[in-house]
Amino acid sequence: MSNILVKPLITEKMTELATDRQYAFKVIVTANKISIKEAVEKKFNVKVSSVRTINMRGKQKTQNTRGGLRKGKRASWKKAIITLAKDNTIDFFQTV
Repeated sequence: MSNILVKPLITEKMTELATDRQYAFKVIVTANKISIKEAVEKKFNVKVSSVRTINMRGKQKTQNTRGGLRKGKRASWKKAIITLAKDNTIDFFQTV
């Protein structure tokens, strides 16, 4: 269960959505909504009301080198946006 969540996505847009109890995570590509919900509830001890998933396609990249152009592709990945139930929050920036 713990290896389903790769890392939390902390961006400007996701920080604004945190006021609406929505958080985003990078998850493994084979994860489904049920396993993502169970992993978040177990790890952060919160109640999840909904899960939305997005498959992010890897971007095409080119690099100009001495030997000519090299073309490649970044890996595809999966994003999960979870909405927590009322009175539940996740604090990623806990003071130590």
